[in-house]
Amino acid sequence: METPGSQSSLHRANLERVVRAVRMAGSLTQAEIARTTGLSAATVSNIVRELKDGGTVEVTPTSAGGRRARSVSLSGDAGIVVGVDFGHTHLRVAVGNLAHRVLAEEAAPLDVDASAEEGFDRAEQLVKKLITETGVGVGKIVGVGLGVPGPIDVASGTLGSTAILPGWAGTNPRDELAGRLGVPVHVDNDANLGALGELVWGGGRGVKDLAYIKVASGVGAGLVINGQIYRGPGGTAGEIGHITLDESGPVCRCGNRGCLETFTAARYVLALLHSSHGPDLTMERVVRLAREGDPGCRRVVGDVGRHIGSGVANLCNLLNPSRVVLGGDLAEAGELVLGPIRESVARYAIPSAARQLSVVPGSLGGRAEVLGALALVLSEMGDSNLLDESFPAGAPAFT
Repeated sequence: METPGSQSSLHRANLERVVRAVRMAGSLTQAEIARTTGLSAATVSNIVRELKDGGTVEVTPTSAGGRRARSVSLSGDAGIVVGVDFGHTHLRVAVGNLAHRVLAEEAAPLDVDASAEEGFDRAEQLVKKLITETGVGVGKIVGVGLGVPGPIDVASGTLGSTAILPGWAGTNPRDELAGRLGVPVHVDNDANLGALGELVWGGGRGVKDLAYIKVASGVGAGLVINGQIYRGPGGTAGEIGHITLDESGPVCRCGNRGCLETFTAARYVLALLHSSHGPDLTMERVVRLAREGDPGCRRVVGDVGRHIGSGVANLCNLLNPSRVVLGGDLAEAGELVLGPIRESVARYAIPSAARQLSVVPGSLGGRAEVLGALALVLSEMGDSNLLDESFPAGAPAFT
């Protein structure tokens, strides 16, 4: 048995510290590991050599700042993670390894409003299909990250609002999918997963405080504070769509009037263009037409940007993030929507907070949420299971 504070206990803790740093980043040079963990360069060098000899990490030549360096990543066969993203009209599944490499990915149309049972059936089939295609054994699955378009109750894991997904009333997505796949499942809402995806792989890399804004059938924000997703005690943090813009405005699904969502969500925005552009519009097409110069679509996209900017200004005043990442189809409008967002932020936010804020489009597009689901597993898993086979607890310290 290890004695707390003993040399072997300290060594084990350092092993786990290095593995966690590499796991969260995907790959790091030894100098970056030292900066991230606070360990000395000599200690990191010894630990990396030990982890490499034990098969836990892989080391490849690279360069950093024009100098030769060694890139450290977790071994490709250390385990795999699965991401599942339920959207209102699609299901997307990805399989990746612990070195942040996506091994397989597929999307399929799916109306999640219709039936939770159908959604879980389809997700189970698609996960098993992709696992088979990768040729990796099911026993290598470390966990599954699951995203749904609605708030998740932190304590129970159940959907916190059935107004968004009426066909899913009373379901516990985490337990349902875990029972089908026989592996641990971690669940979160799609905005939080979008934030994680952009934080790890996309437009939020290198930033510790950001907000990811997703505008689709609803409007939500994933909040990252000091590098961690902030969910709030009940899991409803980031419901930016229910900031009141006009007390005399349209009635929102939440029961209030004039919420941000009633001015920006797809079902409200598309209705503005039905008489001039027909009933079959989608937000994707509105954005495309706006980029092509259509005056009506450009006006609508600009108005949506100004409304989103009002909500972002509130976030600036409360949380002072350094970056806002806009996701969803709307992000493809580029400066047509980002410019109006910045104008509203400059008008309504505290000047010092507005000056520190950058507003950028997401770089992952529709993949942000499913990649965020992979990142969720990577952030929630422990490191002991990665070390136990090669470095059982109580083993002598490396010398």
